[in-house]
Amino acid sequence: MEYVEIFDTTLRDGEQVPGCKLDSKTKLIIAEQLDELGVDVLEAGFPISSPGDFKAVEDISKLMKNARVCGLTRAVMKDIDVAAEALKSAKRARIHTGIGTSDNHIKYKFNATREQILERAVAAVKHAKSYFEDIEFYAEDAGRTDNVFLAQVCEAVIKAGATVLNIPDTTGYCLPEEYGAKMKYLKENVKGIEKARLSCHCHNDLGLATANSIAGVQYGARQIECTINGIGERAGNTSLEEVVMILRQHPYLNLDTRIKSQMLFGISQLVSESMAMPVQPNKAIVGANAFAHSSGIHQDGVIKKRDTYEIIDPKDVGVTQSSIVLTARSGRAALAYRAKNIGYELDKLQLDKVYQQFLLVADQKKEINDDDIPKIIKASNI
Repeated sequence: MEYVEIFDTTLRDGEQVPGCKLDSKTKLIIAEQLDELGVDVLEAGFPISSPGDFKAVEDISKLMKNARVCGLTRAVMKDIDVAAEALKSAKRARIHTGIGTSDNHIKYKFNATREQILERAVAAVKHAKSYFEDIEFYAEDAGRTDNVFLAQVCEAVIKAGATVLNIPDTTGYCLPEEYGAKMKYLKENVKGIEKARLSCHCHNDLGLATANSIAGVQYGARQIECTINGIGERAGNTSLEEVVMILRQHPYLNLDTRIKSQMLFGISQLVSESMAMPVQPNKAIVGANAFAHSSGIHQDGVIKKRDTYEIIDPKDVGVTQSSIVLTARSGRAALAYRAKNIGYELDKLQLDKVYQQFLLVADQKKEINDDDIPKIIKASNI
């Protein structure tokens, strides 16, 4: 079994969502929970961006017991100096520096040449290396970067001292096979690649962030950059809870993480409430409906044997139990199950009569709750 490191950027990329700015106290609460969750790297912020971000990185550096603390910079010397200052109290620190490498970024963002970008990348890594041993380089918009040039950049920054190579699909454009092939190409064509860890940083503009990250690790990446609930710029980032449980549910991949999965639901709620970002009900793993069943056929199957329709035990992600939701689509088995839970044992003849009354009420209401069941039983005259 090989371990894929989890690089959590909830407090940096995740906080870039409009309206989701956190105060210092809340950042520390979330950071402490992420450390307990078992993330390997915690990207605490972008220190040069504001005094508040600098202080957050500084405070989190002092707080972390296990996770490596990371600060983001551009390939700018002052950025790197400021990040190093913010990280100086961390037990284990990482500077995350980089620059855009796609022709689009080179031409329109930097008005530069490939040669100039390469020089700036190497200079930034060398400067960061003068502060800390662990240096991550990001090739922004790597998803749309020519593979030959990307390999050239990766090889150069490894020589300069980079220990992690972040290959971002910044715009969420890649298909999984394309992103996986990019990782495979780098593994096979970058001299010295064994000295660095390849990392996936995927955005969700086309709904492919999780799939791309899994493809990345299948082809050699050993770090996934992600956020709780998949929050982040535009359509969001790779969802931490999704990649963790995908790897755990597919043991034949021989890949796992050190995440304590039983904490996932709780930390999802913490982040959602702190950032005022509701989790969509049908969100995988942590959504309100992730373990809820309202179709009669599904309810009957789950009641008989949970894994008929659930591939994850709810307890494995911190959810108490599956939910059998009573609606007009529910069957007799679900009604009998819910009635039994509140003390009513119905035989077959009784259940048939109660079920007819149940359907009449259920057609008028979106959902039948426990308080409705005694009234329905009484109205059935059993």
